[in-house]
Amino acid sequence: MAERTAIGLTGDDLTVDDVWAVAVDGRGAELSDRAREQMNAARELVERVAHGSREHTYGVNTGFGRFVAVAIPEEHTAELQLRLLRSHACGVGDPYPDEIIRAAMLLRANALAKGNSGARVTTVEQLLALLERGVLPVVPSRGSVGASGDLAPLAHLALPLVGEGEAWFGGERLTGGDALSRAGLEPVELAAKEGLSLVNGTQFMAATLALGLVRAKRLARLADVACALSVEALQGSRTSFLPQIHELRPLRGQKTAAANVLRLLEGSAIIEAHRWCDKVQDAYSLRCAPQVHGACRDLLAYAEYTVGVELNAATDNPLVLVDDEELVSNGNFHGQPLAFALDTLAMAVAELANISERRIERLVNPNLSDGLPAFLTTDGGLNSGFMIPQYVAASLVSENKSLCHPASVDSIPTSAGQEDHVSMGNAAGLKAWQVLANSERALAIELLAGAQAVEFHAPLEPGVGGRAARAAVRDLSPRLRDDRPLAGDIEAVATAIRDGSVFTAVEADAGALE
Repeated sequence: MAERTAIGLTGDDLTVDDVWAVAVDGRGAELSDRAREQMNAARELVERVAHGSREHTYGVNTGFGRFVAVAIPEEHTAELQLRLLRSHACGVGDPYPDEIIRAAMLLRANALAKGNSGARVTTVEQLLALLERGVLPVVPSRGSVGASGDLAPLAHLALPLVGEGEAWFGGERLTGGDALSRAGLEPVELAAKEGLSLVNGTQFMAATLALGLVRAKRLARLADVACALSVEALQGSRTSFLPQIHELRPLRGQKTAAANVLRLLEGSAIIEAHRWCDKVQDAYSLRCAPQVHGACRDLLAYAEYTVGVELNAATDNPLVLVDDEELVSNGNFHGQPLAFALDTLAMAVAELANISERRIERLVNPNLSDGLPAFLTTDGGLNSGFMIPQYVAASLVSENKSLCHPASVDSIPTSAGQEDHVSMGNAAGLKAWQVLANSERALAIELLAGAQAVEFHAPLEPGVGGRAARAAVRDLSPRLRDDRPLAGDIEAVATAIRDGSVFTAVEADAGALE
């Protein structure tokens, strides 16, 4: 296979798919010629301010936060930047996942490439060299309030650039200096403003949102697949998904979800066989799935808009306005837009799992399933079948409800009241990341239960989507006959949901879905 070309960073056109390609798939990134020109112009202005002006400029010749009024002599401007990284690198807790760290490295490089921060080209090239050679900074996940961006995490991210902090390399956790040495790299000596340019920004919040959005959109489409399979297993009606209904309430997400399920039900012998049964209405978890799935999709569309802007935004302080020949203090680093979007993403995927668990309950409960054996096992009593997987789904959904309390409405003043309103966007991101994992597992349980349930209708076959979904599940998990531990099966299907392979397999048979 031909090697994929590196993504050229300009600061203006990075996409969510680009972030996934670099952070998860291992694609490279490099500065474009345009970015180098932008950065050099901004750097020239910073040098003039740092070495040729007596005017106080935040973070260049002053202290930070409440120390903004403290003037820093010119001979200490470089030392000021190094001490900034050291002082701010006080995060705690478990490290961020590797893919979030790689995404944050990419996003910080792209933000600096925009040419509004004043960092040198060589400094950003060093950051990209770490990414290319697999030097992964160790970044604790707790400690950011999302005010001046992600100060503590970005400080930990930046320390290995100067040979300090800690980093993973070759499977070993090393000092930053040792990691650089083993990778064949030399430490950077920071110049005026560069430390501030490395830590002022929203890149960890944005990284979590970008990668989380890819997973959430996959989950939203997979939820339609799982719903269609459950409709088949529960001998539901296709009429709730007819387009005439949804044109009368034409919300974009609702129309899309209904169309997807209707497409997946095409050719269903199970539904055709029960067309004239005496059941008048399906339960809400089936009949109202387009309305619920669609509302979740619409929330994700808002999150997608927000992160699409943020990936190419200038979030430094001060910002370098080259055309105006000014360095201007500002508040673009504030994480409130991302905090709202991350909380919104968490609510959307939690609700997909919430309604999914209700469908799982209907599949395993003989009082609700219209003829399916209790807990989807033929030897109930000796076997428990899918009794406990439903417990697991209930546990995950309940945890999500607690996690979905919004972090974005909280604020604690910091820096002696200088930073008197903060976003708590990092907390929102950490919660959203867990909600995503919980929801992927809950949907995996519905797929497993749906595949088991639909096979009790043999020789009647489900529609094109149900057949494809069952086949994809069976590639990962054989039919449950006698009881066996299902933890591995749940994780295998959840992983296939996360990487998109289940949905890809369904589309290969059912055609493209939205």
